Amino acid sequence: MAILHVNKNDFGSVVKDSSKTVLVDFWASWCGPCRMIAPVLEEVAAERPDVKVCKVNVDEEQELAISYGVSSIPTLLVFKNGQVVNKSVGAVPKAKILEML
Repeated sequence: MAILHVNKNDFGSVVKDSSKTVLVDFWASWCGPCRMIAPVLEEVAAERPDVKVCKVNVDEEQELAISYGVSSIPTLLVFKNGQVVNKSVGAVPKAKILEML
């Protein structure tokens, strides 16, 4: 499944109302560690059709980032049934991301 770019207008319908597990990457284009994990997230999206992988650009969606307590990026949040069940801050290896799911 392709990575979805979400904003405050579709975050509820795409992430919170999803019946699937959702991995959300809070990132920015100028963030080196964010760029480092981007290909890993692409792999996860391709290998795990049972998981939705979404990205939120913190520069464009500051309100959304603040509402989830994102103060450092990249921040990965795992949602199940609309609730955050796991969180990771910083660039992490693929094994850690898969473990979070």
